[in-house]
Amino acid sequence: MLDITNIRQNPDDIIAMLGNRLLENEIPKVSELLDLDRQRRELVQQADEMKALRNRVSREIADMKKSGSGPANELIQQMKAVAEDIATSDSSLKNLESAIEEILLSLPNRLHHSVPVGKSAEENVICKEQGGFDYSLDFPLKNHTELGKSLGILDFERGAKVSGAGFPVYTGKGARLERALINFMLDTHTSCHGYTEIFPPFLVNRESLRGTGQWPKFADQVYTIEEDGLFAIPTAEVPVTNLHRGEMLDAADLPVAYTAYSACFRREAGSYGKDTRGFLRVHQFNKVEMVRFTRPEASYEALEAILGHAEAILQALRIPYRVLLLCSGDISANATKCYDIEVWSPAEDKYLEASSCSNFEDYQARRMNIRYRPEGKAKPEFVHTLNGSGLATSRLMVSLLEHNQTPEGRVIVPEVLRPYTGFDIIG
Repeated sequence: MLDITNIRQNPDDIIAMLGNRLLENEIPKVSELLDLDRQRRELVQQADEMKALRNRVSREIADMKKSGSGPANELIQQMKAVAEDIATSDSSLKNLESAIEEILLSLPNRLHHSVPVGKSAEENVICKEQGGFDYSLDFPLKNHTELGKSLGILDFERGAKVSGAGFPVYTGKGARLERALINFMLDTHTSCHGYTEIFPPFLVNRESLRGTGQWPKFADQVYTIEEDGLFAIPTAEVPVTNLHRGEMLDAADLPVAYTAYSACFRREAGSYGKDTRGFLRVHQFNKVEMVRFTRPEASYEALEAILGHAEAILQALRIPYRVLLLCSGDISANATKCYDIEVWSPAEDKYLEASSCSNFEDYQARRMNIRYRPEGKAKPEFVHTLNGSGLATSRLMVSLLEHNQTPEGRVIVPEVLRPYTGFDIIG
């Protein structure tokens, strides 16, 4: 959520940001917000004046009764009228604040000055391409669904029978390989990158979704359990970041770094017509998440660190990938700056997104009221929050299977995963 004071002082910057995000239809909200804010401040001033009058006259009434200097009935009647006006004012103020909050919740985050201005994913900037892992794939390749079926390690058909399209089933060595990936990533992030492991709930309340920005803007993407008021998480970012909702963190403890495995659930509304084969677009997938809480001045250094931690996993697995800096027309509404990591699929002959690493600055912390008190300062400040996929296993599995296949149709297990799988080949 944006700071209303900042919007009041820099409305042109917010309008420019909305234009760069291709959200011109949202621009009228800025004027509406400023008008509501003006009304709110005027009403607060009027209410404060009435409350001051009530307090002063109440003291006069008490003095009159105590001293017997005269009847106080007329003043008492006047104060009853003032009390009714205060109640009316408080009700109006509550309505105004609700309207202001509704607009603030709908506005996207600021953009960092380094984010390139662009209209679509085609204008994202390629920052890095990592290949050169010496794969010999000079034979007719099978894609991941063909490999999964022929090796008996993936069963998309039975997953569809049980739950519907987009709910994969891992079988035998496929299940063990998936578990190996998750454990390897968690161990790397905790042992090598300094994260504390969290095992979070997979269901959260509405306030948690609101805190990280998935509600109400992306409500159509979330699976809902209406009678319990709970929602299946789209990412572990939601429960993990909300661990400190409403808390004052100790400045000496910053940065705080968590990593968590979770299943992730996304309705993928609006994905009609997109390639939905196998792992290319699913409603349930597994992901290891990285979440950091930092001081504001350290958050962009932390973003580069998170990106490096995600890259380290791919380098250890010897998976070719590239890093993209997302442009203003493709970046998520919550992020000020975001890198995507895409892994190469040789059978699909294209890159597939496997990770996003984002800085949200104080956008989420303001929603969740997560603060810290800087040394030597009396006033608390909001922390900055960041997260990154470290990594999502579904599309990573696509690249892993396809790059490590043999002409005989087997799959060689990457060396770093063998201590976790207990075998070095599938087939």
